Amino acid sequence: MAAPMCDVFAFCMEAAGQARRALELRYISNAKGKGLFATRKIRKGETIFVEKPVVSAQFLWNALYKYKACDHCLRALETAEENAQRLLGRFQALPRPEQCRIHKDLHHLCPSCQVAYCSPECRQAAWDQYHQVLCLGPSREDPNHPLNKLQEAWRNIHYPPETASIMLMARMVATVKQAKDKDWWIKLFSQFCSKTANEEEEKNSSERENLGQQYFQGSVPFARLTGATLLFFSRQWFSPEGFRSLFALVGTNGQGMGTSSLSQWVHACDALELPPQEREQLDAFIDQLYKDIEKETGEFLNCEGSGLFVLQSCCNHSCIPNAEASFPDNNFTLHLTALEDIQPGEEICISYLDCCQRDRSRHSRHKALRENYLFTCSCPKCLAQADDPDVTSEEEEEEGEGEPEDAELEDEMTDV
Repeated sequence: MAAPMCDVFAFCMEAAGQARRALELRYISNAKGKGLFATRKIRKGETIFVEKPVVSAQFLWNALYKYKACDHCLRALETAEENAQRLLGRFQALPRPEQCRIHKDLHHLCPSCQVAYCSPECRQAAWDQYHQVLCLGPSREDPNHPLNKLQEAWRNIHYPPETASIMLMARMVATVKQAKDKDWWIKLFSQFCSKTANEEEEKNSSERENLGQQYFQGSVPFARLTGATLLFFSRQWFSPEGFRSLFALVGTNGQGMGTSSLSQWVHACDALELPPQEREQLDAFIDQLYKDIEKETGEFLNCEGSGLFVLQSCCNHSCIPNAEASFPDNNFTLHLTALEDIQPGEEICISYLDCCQRDRSRHSRHKALRENYLFTCSCPKCLAQADDPDVTSEEEEEEGEGEPEDAELEDEMTDV
């Protein structure tokens, strides 16, 4: 039996009362479960709610590529100018440096393991929730420490771009271990766990098993050993099957996050009221800067991670979403924004697929959703294309040519 639902608004920030008055959770069907619905008109561009994650973690590859972010909230730790210079691989002064919002005087390190945080508040929040269990202390440079071995094993089996983080799961377990009210946290995580099944299909158990196996890629014995010796997994996550379920939980519920001090600087510059000539010069500089960065670095510009959000996870998928998640505060705080006017009684839907995936054929979209989220989409777009031939998009076929099997698997996995 699924654990009781917690308050889905529990992690909303500031205007949580407004979110309660604008939204309600409704049961839809056995196949679809629950969904989030508007109780008043929500206008295009309006922020529907702002929410902090239950737990989050940045991807392990960030540190290897020298992306610097707060270990708790993912806020970028380098200035916009430092960010640009790292991505360019050379010195580059930025105009309007006062528009950079990074305050290095507030940065703090864990005194034991030297993990970096953007503020004393983040350091304390991490310590209070999970870091007491996961702090490496003097063993941070010891390659034989179980946590270091776990992270290295994950990097070896999960090449970038990452779509999940082993540290997200470690923090879930550490949170339960540290908590005074362990049952509350277990019930909260079990709520996410219940969303991994597609009750519409009888084979959902084997599909969930296969999904969890994707994230393992043959590492079950190692993960079980490490979980037992280091993290003291709670009973339902201790077995190989339970740990695979934990991977599936993160894969189907995790929301991708990205932060960038350079991007925040650009947005601040865009908001400036400047004379036409100065505006033209600044815009031209920014356009050329991004062209130069793309040549040097490619598309991986942000510090990335993933997190579990209670209210956002209640939003069902549509291939024509009426809302989208973003992270404008340069940290893990999620803003859900309306893409169009939403009428009272209308379901609020996001897309689990990115823009390129949504432009593919119905067959390709359904393939990705079944493999990664265990359901078949019945949104208006999919219903309108029901008579289309079940063929794979030309773009997908071209991308698949010459790619090794492991690379294909990585392409199919997504957090968003």
